[in-house]
Amino acid sequence: MATRNAAHAIPVSPRSLYLAAVSTSDLDFNVDLTLSTEASAMAAQAAISPSDSDALWWRNAVIYQVYIRSFADGDGDGTGDLAGVRARLPYLRELGVDAIWFTPWYASPLADGGYDVSDYRQIHPAFGDLDDAEALITEALALGIRTIIDVVPNHVSSEHPWFQAALAAAPGSPERKRFWFHPGTGPGGDEMPNHWISNFQGDTWTRTTQPDGTPGEWYLHLFTPEQPDLNWEHPDVRREHEDILRFWFDRGVAGIRIDSAALLVKDSALPEVPENPRPGEHPNTDRNELHDIYRSWRRLADSYPGSRVLVGEIWLPDTQRFAMYLRQNELHTAFNFDFMARRWDAGALRESIDATLAAHAPVHAPATWVLSNHDVTRPVTRYGREDSSFAFATKRFGTPTDLALGTRRARAAALLTAALPGTLYIYQGDELGLPEVETLPREVLQDPMYFRSNGVDPGRDGCRVPLPWSGSASPFGFSESSAVAPWLPQPASWAALTVEAQERDPSSMLWLYRNALRIRAALPDIADSELAWLESRSGVLAFSRGDEFVNVTNLSGEHVPLPPHAAILLSSSPLEDGWLPPDSTAWLRTQR
Repeated sequence: MATRNAAHAIPVSPRSLYLAAVSTSDLDFNVDLTLSTEASAMAAQAAISPSDSDALWWRNAVIYQVYIRSFADGDGDGTGDLAGVRARLPYLRELGVDAIWFTPWYASPLADGGYDVSDYRQIHPAFGDLDDAEALITEALALGIRTIIDVVPNHVSSEHPWFQAALAAAPGSPERKRFWFHPGTGPGGDEMPNHWISNFQGDTWTRTTQPDGTPGEWYLHLFTPEQPDLNWEHPDVRREHEDILRFWFDRGVAGIRIDSAALLVKDSALPEVPENPRPGEHPNTDRNELHDIYRSWRRLADSYPGSRVLVGEIWLPDTQRFAMYLRQNELHTAFNFDFMARRWDAGALRESIDATLAAHAPVHAPATWVLSNHDVTRPVTRYGREDSSFAFATKRFGTPTDLALGTRRARAAALLTAALPGTLYIYQGDELGLPEVETLPREVLQDPMYFRSNGVDPGRDGCRVPLPWSGSASPFGFSESSAVAPWLPQPASWAALTVEAQERDPSSMLWLYRNALRIRAALPDIADSELAWLESRSGVLAFSRGDEFVNVTNLSGEHVPLPPHAAILLSSSPLEDGWLPPDSTAWLRTQR
């Protein structure tokens, strides 16, 4: 290791470990505690009334994703529900979030975790009812927390009344025109209309059976057969979804997250996907006609007071095409998956940060930053692997993981993303440092990605295991009744990762997240200033935000000195003689 420069050595308080109560000679431990107190007071003041006049709240918000089946069980049946979320709202306020994004809570057969919706105007009975949803929206808002819900416009459930009517109707009927029914090719129509690739592996077409038992038409599903794709050329489809948005905006939701937002429109000729499709002319992805749909949605959202925010789930490698969805009259923001998918490498992450900010700048939209979600291997596990990037195609059982390394990197990544300009998303449980559960018995797995890969892909159940709240054994406070097993089993090792255990431990991941979000809220520079890269050693990401704040993330294999500073606000790892260890992030105050 390089010789350490004594000029950079800052004494570390033994009380702090990760919450850095460190200072120059005329500052002391109370400086950073005062900062956190100020941040808490500011957050509390903002929480008194997140009024509709705050039209730009979404540009730098902290948004917490709730996968409702696994957050908290309020009625003791082993499945998370709205009552459980309502009881835990104070926890979310204490964490410091501005909004909650709920994955689908609607009526659904749950063939794909609720992304197969049978009725958008009803709540799945396992989660509660419409009154519970309205009460949650109101109670959360009283605590300063807005609500964002998921809408899945590409497809519905095969049990949706529209699709059931289509199955009962004859080929060519009006009922079938809301979907993509089509005769097959080849002798007897036995071959699929085309060979598009499914997002969930397997075929994208399923053949129907006529009333007399003979084979009928085929229908399109880019996901599972239980999720038939809608035909967005049909006026009923457009009208229905605008009514769905009004239904929930009228009930107080602050935003809509749009699932698979780039897939809605298809080429009606159903051609095969060319090797190099021209921009906007792919047969089923990112077609130019999509923008008319989102312009109409934006007009609808803007007709409400304040900001009703549209957030797109858009997986596109072309940054210019991505940015088109964020023009002033279309979506407010879109998920940035590139950063999440990058390996733990300074060059790769800086390249992603630069590309993301450059893509958003021309349309003046805020970037979004996220480390995981309900589809992605958790950071603690992902960052502990030899290949620390993420791709659905590479997920396999038995991939070796160094959880200690992954945890250290996940802590550093948490501070890095929280320091970047734009909106921050946190997936439930990441603030507890939960690892991916890779020991689930095969017989409990429910994710269609596992089944459609014939058991090769472990699927996404491992990041959806119910949260541990308290106690030393399952269900770890997830359910009111300890006699009821959660819908997915929790590992015994989670006893050390419960909210209760981490609230007693100042070195825990939960303490790190809480303090990071308080500082983020208290320092205007983090919210409002552009990012400026600072000169740094190889393997180090150092940047300033305004005149008072600097982030330093060390992805190298050596300890590194910190740049000149007035105080250390927060560090993901204990400093050693004032130097930042590998796989660590420090936040610095650069002025008194």
